[in-house]
Amino acid sequence: MSTRSKVLLIEDTPSLARLYEQYLASEPVDLTVVETGQAGLDALEQDLFAVVLLDLQLPDVNGIEILKHIREQKIPSAVVIITAHGSIKVAVEAMRYGAYDFIVKPFNADRLKVTVKNASERQQLSEIVDTIKDGARSAYHSFIGKSLAMQAVYRIIDSAAASKATVFITGESGTGKELCAEAIHRQSTRAGGPFIAINCGAIPRDLMESEIFGHKKGSFTGATADRAGAAAAADGGTLFLDEIGEMDLDLQKKLLRFIQTGSFSRVGDTKVEKVDVRFICATNKDPLAEVEAGRFREDLYYRLHVVPVAMPPLREREDDVVEIARHLLESYAKEENRQFTGYAPETESILLGYGWPGNVRQLQNVVRNIVVLNDGELVTPDMLPDPLNGDTPGAATPGGAAVNGVVQGSAEAQSGVVVPLWKVEKDAIESAIASCEGNIPRAAAMLEISPSTIYRKRLSWKAEGKV
Repeated sequence: MSTRSKVLLIEDTPSLARLYEQYLASEPVDLTVVETGQAGLDALEQDLFAVVLLDLQLPDVNGIEILKHIREQKIPSAVVIITAHGSIKVAVEAMRYGAYDFIVKPFNADRLKVTVKNASERQQLSEIVDTIKDGARSAYHSFIGKSLAMQAVYRIIDSAAASKATVFITGESGTGKELCAEAIHRQSTRAGGPFIAINCGAIPRDLMESEIFGHKKGSFTGATADRAGAAAAADGGTLFLDEIGEMDLDLQKKLLRFIQTGSFSRVGDTKVEKVDVRFICATNKDPLAEVEAGRFREDLYYRLHVVPVAMPPLREREDDVVEIARHLLESYAKEENRQFTGYAPETESILLGYGWPGNVRQLQNVVRNIVVLNDGELVTPDMLPDPLNGDTPGAATPGGAAVNGVVQGSAEAQSGVVVPLWKVEKDAIESAIASCEGNIPRAAAMLEISPSTIYRKRLSWKAEGKV
C-alpha cells in the first residue's frame, strides 16, 4: 500500500487480538483494537477506517448487526469478517450485507496481511470511483440513475436540447424513450411550448394521417367536423413520433415533405399550413434493418437520424435498478397506504441479478404488485412475483451451464475428473460473468458474493499466471 491505512479490529479474545497485532506489526497500517461491539460502533463514530476486521461472535452485539450498521450508514470501510463459525450460510449472509471478505479461524499471518492489503487497496479504489460518481447526476428530469450508461444519455440530451436538430431515439420497450423525448423538450428553449406525442403503433393506419395533419369536415366517413392534427397542435413546441417504424410507407413520404418544409395540408383540404415544430422520433426496432427490409424509407431515416440517442436496457445500468425500485416503492407505498420502507438485502440481490427483459416498465409492474398484495417494513424475497420468486434461471454458456441460478463447473468437473479447486471456482465465476453478458455486479449477485471478490480473484489468477 502506498500510504498507511487505518484498520479497526473488533475481537473479544485478548490473546487473538494480540496475535493479529503481531501479524500486522510490519504492515503500513495504523491498528485500533477494541473488544466489544459497542466499542467498535463508538470507534466508527469517532474515526474513519479503511478496513474493519470484525469478529462475528462478540459478547454484546452480533457482528452481523455491526455489518448492517456500516452498510445502512454508508460508512466507507471494507469489512472483513473473522470468525471460527465458518459456514456457507454465514458467509453468504455476510456478503449480502456488504462484507468484502470472509476468513475463518485459524489463519496464518500471510492470509491476514494479504486480506488487509487487498481490502485497503480496494477501498482506495472505491474512494476514487466515488469521487468521480459524486459529480454524476443521480436524477435528471424524470430519470433516476447515475450509471455510466445514463450519464452518457444525460450529456447527449444537454447537447441536443438547444438545437432544432431532429433526434432519433432507439431502445427496447420500457427503457424510457418517451421520457427521453420529454427531457429534451423541457431542457430546450421550447420548454414553454407544447409537447405533443403520437404512438404510431397504436393508431389505425387509415387514421394516422388525420392524427398528424388533421382533416376537413366530410373528407372521409366519420369526419363530421374540421379537426386540427398534432402538427398544428405542436406549433412552437415539439412533436414526438413514437414507434415511427410502424408508419405506412405512403405516409412516410408525406412526413418527409413536412419535415423538409414545415408545411402540410389537412386531409381533404388544399390549404397549406406552416408551423414551427421540433421533431423527435423513437423506435424499438433496428431502424437500419427496417430500411434494408423496405419497411422504412431510407431518405426519411437519414432526415430523422441527425442526433441518435440509444437508451440502455435496465440490465446494463449497473445499480440503477435498485435506486429505481426504492423510488417506486416509496411512491407506491404512499399511494396504497402501506408501511414499506425498503428492501431486504437478499431481495436487492435478486433484483440486481434478474435480466429485466421488460426493462423499467416491468420493474414498475413488479413493485406495484408487491405493494398491492403485501405489507411490512421490508420487501422480502417471498413477496416477489413471478418470475422473480424462484431461482433466477440462467443461460447456457461456453464455460458451463447455469441451472436454477447456480453455475455449473467445467466439463472436466462435470465428467468426474478431479481438477484443482481454484480452477472449478474460476470456471464457475467466468461462466457466471458470461451468462450475465459481462456484468460483474449481476454475476456476483447470482453467485451470492460481492463484486469485489470477483475482481480480487481475477487479479489473483492473473498474477499467478492462471489465465
